[in-house]
Amino acid sequence: MLSGCYIRALWILNNQDFVIFSRKFPVVEKRCRVACEKENTDDLKYHMLPNDSDFGGAFSDRKKRKCREGSARGFGVRVSQSVKGSDSWVDDPIARHVISLYINKEEGENNLLWPLVLHIKGPYSILILPLVEPRHLKSYSRMCNTSECGNAIGADESLSSLLLDLPSITGAFAVAQTIGDIVVGETTEPEVVVAASPSVGGLLDTLTGSIGISSISVRAKPVALPVATSTISGTAVTGTAMSDDPKMGSRPLDKDVLRSFISSAMPFGTPLDLSYSNISAIKTTGFSSADVPPADRKQPAWKPYLYRGKQRILFTIHDTVHAAMYDRDEIPDSITISGQVNCRAELEGLPDVSLPLTWLASARVESLTFHPCAQVPEHGGDKQAITFSPPLGNFVLLHYQALCSVGPPIKGFYQLSMVSENEGAFLFRLSIMEGYKSPLTIEFCTVTMPFPRRRVVSFDGTPSIGTVSNTEHSVDWRILTNTRIASGKSIEATFSGTVRFAPWQAQKMPSSGSVLMGVEDSDLESESSGSMVNVEDYIMEKMIKDLPAADLEDPFNRQAYNYATVSFKMIGPSFSGISIDPKSVSIFPAVKAPIEVSAQVTSGDYILWNTLGKCPVAATPQA
Repeated sequence: MLSGCYIRALWILNNQDFVIFSRKFPVVEKRCRVACEKENTDDLKYHMLPNDSDFGGAFSDRKKRKCREGSARGFGVRVSQSVKGSDSWVDDPIARHVISLYINKEEGENNLLWPLVLHIKGPYSILILPLVEPRHLKSYSRMCNTSECGNAIGADESLSSLLLDLPSITGAFAVAQTIGDIVVGETTEPEVVVAASPSVGGLLDTLTGSIGISSISVRAKPVALPVATSTISGTAVTGTAMSDDPKMGSRPLDKDVLRSFISSAMPFGTPLDLSYSNISAIKTTGFSSADVPPADRKQPAWKPYLYRGKQRILFTIHDTVHAAMYDRDEIPDSITISGQVNCRAELEGLPDVSLPLTWLASARVESLTFHPCAQVPEHGGDKQAITFSPPLGNFVLLHYQALCSVGPPIKGFYQLSMVSENEGAFLFRLSIMEGYKSPLTIEFCTVTMPFPRRRVVSFDGTPSIGTVSNTEHSVDWRILTNTRIASGKSIEATFSGTVRFAPWQAQKMPSSGSVLMGVEDSDLESESSGSMVNVEDYIMEKMIKDLPAADLEDPFNRQAYNYATVSFKMIGPSFSGISIDPKSVSIFPAVKAPIEVSAQVTSGDYILWNTLGKCPVAATPQA
């Protein structure tokens, strides 16, 4: 039985479905052949990997099949047009992210390639193929042809339960996410809020400075790690005649950076350390003979260098608030929090850090996931003990999901109605931090009225607080900047006025043969500037955004829904109720090191639905 995570191959495709980078791992393929020989499996051609041309063609065929099936908005959900053997036939939403491909060979055989972890980042599709046992592939093949629908009662097999037995899928997702961040240049460290002070120096400053990050030990903002941006040669890949360059405006893919990272992070197809900052530091600096770990401790892979300098531990509790505000008696408001605890442990040697993570009883923490360096016993009640051996630099100690332990940070309503064909009247009435009892600083708070299908000509109205500006497709109300709120004090804000749009008109897409109502000339020009319009991509985008042609007549937004979005960042509170007591943090071996704990709250999907219009809402299950 296979254990651990092994990657057979990976592919990166551009938005024309051409493979622009691929990597296969012969050592893992040898494991695959051995597994096939033990199970005498040859009927599914499990051990055969396609070339890049066949793989790109199969991926493109899958997208076209989804369009024909009408399941583009939910790749894993069975619809009446679904055919046996497809991902949608399995009828499990996870099939949107763990997909299969049928590789068509010249001899007429259809070779099933599964499980492929799909991660879309920018203009790229990253697909990772982990090693699983042939019996798992056979199980999936049976699901693709069974008459039962998804996790039906009485069904012998289901995709979700099968994936629970495959930890390699989790590893493949981690690989895909890291590679996606690298190819688009988003390799940043988590934010740890600290006071500005001189650098503590030591080996870490030397290392991080050598890879282009200044004052990493004291910075408060995440800094993107430099990724080489050498020009792509434009050489065609095997079996294609397509350049590596994606659409205009996106970042070019640097193959040398990818090859270097893959060779170090997952040698021979086995993921070891997916930290881009660690890998960059190792390649740039190497190792010193003087930097030797204690004889009685094993140095973990996530801490390739030992820290020297002033010792301290920093924690930042980062809540992200998601809300849907309806202001309707029949629909309750929805407020949830996703968050993480970021940490930076500047400690010499290889110490262990222990702490109790606590939260209010009203917080209802629903899930906790931890960094691999953490050892976590079963938790109970309102406390969770954690012991961890901290990595180098900033890292995410844990992720969590919770319900809001206090009231919503921004509460109120938004109304918008059309007074004429091209003019709408709106009203906002908001209460900010009502009843909150801790001092906090609001770095910014902004409300945006988006109108992606109408061009804003002008607006009238003066808010009670803040400033207003507009773009071509939105009106932005900047309410607060760098405002400190004392205990129990709230801010009331109102804004009423009118917004005028450009005249409504129909526009016919060239070569598409269909009329798209309400899309203005300027909209089409902006979408097609710099390159020819890809009609198939245009239609797919509209389907993904749930924009059927019949609903494009809505003067506001998608499917007759209109809303305003709220974005904010606050320093000081913890809406989740999660807290860390600095006095309860212990270090072994014992050392005197100050413990600093900070908290910040940012907005996620924070939506004020128009109370005068239609709005989507999840049905409440009957008791």
